Amino acid sequence: MSENKLNAQAEKERIKQLLSSYNTPEEEIFPLLSAKSAATRQKAEKYLQKKQAEEERLHQLYCYERELYSQGYQLIAGLDEAGRGPVCGPVVAAACILPPEFKLWGVNDSKKLSESVRLELEREIKDKALFWAVAGVNHRKIDEINILQATFLAMRKSISRLGIKPDYLLLDAVKLPECDIPQQAIIKGDAKSASIAAASILAKTHRDRIMDKYAQMYPQYGIAKHKGYPTAEHIKAIDEFGWSPIHRRSFHIKKQVKNG
Repeated sequence: MSENKLNAQAEKERIKQLLSSYNTPEEEIFPLLSAKSAATRQKAEKYLQKKQAEEERLHQLYCYERELYSQGYQLIAGLDEAGRGPVCGPVVAAACILPPEFKLWGVNDSKKLSESVRLELEREIKDKALFWAVAGVNHRKIDEINILQATFLAMRKSISRLGIKPDYLLLDAVKLPECDIPQQAIIKGDAKSASIAAASILAKTHRDRIMDKYAQMYPQYGIAKHKGYPTAEHIKAIDEFGWSPIHRRSFHIKKQVKNG
């Protein structure tokens, strides 16, 4: 391959890398707006438009946190859970305290993100968060105290594992009873608060790893695919094989399910 072709290929790869991350400084993108290639110019314009839209979305995601900072609160913890709806495995809660106005590109309700994006964001959250913790409550305890109380227990455990007491809690939809920390429940909070969204990602990725291990132990249930949720495939497997040791016996899915 000629030197000119090698240089062109290297430049193409450099441009691709510049446009692949919102962390690229805008001053490195501006020269691309006057590139010889029309395709490069169009990509640069589209990139800047997307980056501006993401900047505005992230700014809005901190509206609850900014209001609390203005009131003097500093350690604001977002709380969320994963696993209330499944019929097997644990419920997991996460607590996360982010730096003020931390720009975590792409952070959102974990259910709206692909697995690869969740894992990438999880790594960044764990690296950049001021404090974070996850905690789970297993299927046996869920059957003993019910799923709502088990969710509250997981949340309390995650708070206790932070290593510091938060000044304020932001939660998705529900308030945590018997808690002496000021708190606010936000409907669809995992899509409205950066702190809650970060916690939802930590909870989801942590629980998914647990369920992937269970999938290897009980392959007949297809857990790797549905993560314990009562899909038609999962219900069919329960009908055929009965309850596994990790199923929540207090969750009555349908009358014909066996008592394995």
